[in-house]
Amino acid sequence: MSSFNKVILMGNLTRDPEVRYASSGTPIVKFGLAVNRRFKDADDSWKEEPTFVDITMFGKRGEAFSRFHTKGKPAFIEGSLRFDQWEDKQGGGKRSKLYVVAENWEFVGGGAQGGGGGSYESSGAPSYEPAVDDTPF
Repeated sequence: MSSFNKVILMGNLTRDPEVRYASSGTPIVKFGLAVNRRFKDADDSWKEEPTFVDITMFGKRGEAFSRFHTKGKPAFIEGSLRFDQWEDKQGGGKRSKLYVVAENWEFVGGGAQGGGGGSYESSGAPSYEPAVDDTPF
């Protein structure tokens, strides 16, 4: 059976990106993203329900992301789900966590220079091409 693991999220950062480095020198960037679900309740009034997602990004893309984003800023993230399991060091049994490993990100919203809608390319610099492809299918 085939599998498909792709996550696309857009929300606001819940904390500043935290940059650490592996022993190999690879940057590891971790941050949180709040994504809201908007729905009508039984009284026919609109409600918003936040979902908080932990995100991990590796390499130069992560470093670039941390330079451009801070707590509260919007971000568009593409990646995949990961599930980790481990034994609690304090004898608390098995622990687990589901999180997103980001592979790509894009700017959303307007910035101080009136920009927005760009993406981070592997060349190491942001490009300011349209974020939405308007070409028909």
